[in-house]
Amino acid sequence: MDANSYRIISGGYDVRESSERQLTLFFQSLKNQGLQPNSFTVDGNPQVIRAIRMIWPEIIIQRCLVHIQRQGLSWCRSSPKTVSARKLRILFLQVSHIETSRQRDQFLENFIQWEQKYGQDIQRKPGKGYVFSDIKRARSMLLKALPSMFYYLEDSRITSNTNGLEGYFSRLKGHYRQHRGLTKSKLENYFEWYLFLNPK
Repeated sequence: MDANSYRIISGGYDVRESSERQLTLFFQSLKNQGLQPNSFTVDGNPQVIRAIRMIWPEIIIQRCLVHIQRQGLSWCRSSPKTVSARKLRILFLQVSHIETSRQRDQFLENFIQWEQKYGQDIQRKPGKGYVFSDIKRARSMLLKALPSMFYYLEDSRITSNTNGLEGYFSRLKGHYRQHRGLTKSKLENYFEWYLFLNPK
């Protein structure tokens, strides 16, 4: 989907996000048709990111802030028991509200302080139960995402989230549920027609 017009560029039936090969073939076909994007905003799926970089090595990858926030809050829980988890949860609550470079810098400073006080200790401790393991996952995800979180602040054409596409998928799924039981060939035709008739 084009991030500015919210128009569907292309879609394909049965292209699995877990298959780097299928994704690479899908993106290669778009490049062959002349697609030369400036950036992609993605949810963080590593197979998707690797496939994109394979086709467009110099592309800017912007991580979806909504996905980062949602996953981080899920791992931190709604009522964390430890001080470190409560403070990390506060950081995740801020993620989707960063609109200026100053807010970004303050967020980064707060995270660095959290990392210095709690992060290294959390990393060194062996996992004890799924709650502690989830805090480690939340920390690891944020560390990996940080380099790709704030490109949208430097370029207004880059969107910070995939909400437009998620909304489109939600509507598509709602219509699709009314047509369960179609054969594979008819499903392929159904999706092709849906994308053609509903470009936004």
